[in-house]
Amino acid sequence: MNVTPLVWIITIAVTIAFFVYEFFAHVRKPHEPSIGESARWSAFYIGLALLFGVGVGAVSGWTYGGEYFAGYLTEKALSIDNLFVFLIVMTGFAVPKIYQQKVLMIGIVIALILRGGFIAVGAALIQNFSWIFYIFGALLLVLAYRQAFSGHESNPANGRFMGLVRRVLPVTDEYHEDKLTVRKGGKRFVTPMLLTIIAIGFVDLIFAVDSIPAIYGLTDEAYLVFTANAFALMGLRQLYFLIGGLLERLVYLAQGLAVILAFIGVKLVLHAMHVNELPFINGGEPMLWAPEIPIWFSLLFIGATIAVATVASLLKTRGDRAPVLEPTDASAGGLDEGVVDAPAASSPTSSAEGRR
Repeated sequence: MNVTPLVWIITIAVTIAFFVYEFFAHVRKPHEPSIGESARWSAFYIGLALLFGVGVGAVSGWTYGGEYFAGYLTEKALSIDNLFVFLIVMTGFAVPKIYQQKVLMIGIVIALILRGGFIAVGAALIQNFSWIFYIFGALLLVLAYRQAFSGHESNPANGRFMGLVRRVLPVTDEYHEDKLTVRKGGKRFVTPMLLTIIAIGFVDLIFAVDSIPAIYGLTDEAYLVFTANAFALMGLRQLYFLIGGLLERLVYLAQGLAVILAFIGVKLVLHAMHVNELPFINGGEPMLWAPEIPIWFSLLFIGATIAVATVASLLKTRGDRAPVLEPTDASAGGLDEGVVDAPAASSPTSSAEGRR
């Protein structure tokens, strides 16, 4: 796939423009989005992502188009998993609903920046060291196991990392609108809003470890990796408000994602065997007998797995919906004592603490 520097520049500029527009048009003025607003913009961004994939297929061939769609589906599923942890974080920090858009927007931008860095590093490694596919494959198999059997969902707001942040930074015990810092008695304090953003940024870093090796198992084209991630993150803010209550019903999402990660992990190991150069494996010769999983099969497998996990979850929780987590009083969280007393949360998704 031939992607010129100009195409890269235009793509990155358009991506930045979309997020700038999002901020000034929707996020700058604090409000809780309506279901209608969230649905319209979610449909717009999903439609835009699908249209881009069709364009890739028409211009560069449907092999690349299939790789993009497989990557987009995988990244979107992982992003929905990410949303659940965002929900846990904002509940733990008792973020008022009218300010949640700003937290989400900043968190999504941080996620895109971190993934962009991982994409660049991953592309350089793949180009120079074919054996990295063994590492990526093994990593995904480990992450798949953790995803499937993590069990209890810990609250990142109460994790060891945030405990360290609270010991270092002076924290107020209440929100001051959407300000990140505030001056009290001649001393500068950070607000719970800044702590929330730090926690979400930390979660983004953990999720990038899952995301980038997974999509590099579907395509080695850095441009497709970047665009699939960008489109998966676009509209994620609106999707949060659209399916917030539905998130807790996706009880088999973790297992579905575990199956997908394990599948891609096996695909990476098989590809590594096919391009093997390690002298202590098969004498440094490629194992051409190792099967290569075609992209059309990957696309069908990922789509079917997501569909089965979603339908099975909704059938399992039909008539047995768990109550939606509601933010509690910020002052009750004891932030000035360095601890947020959030209710223990149990969820089907993997814990952010367990991914470290």
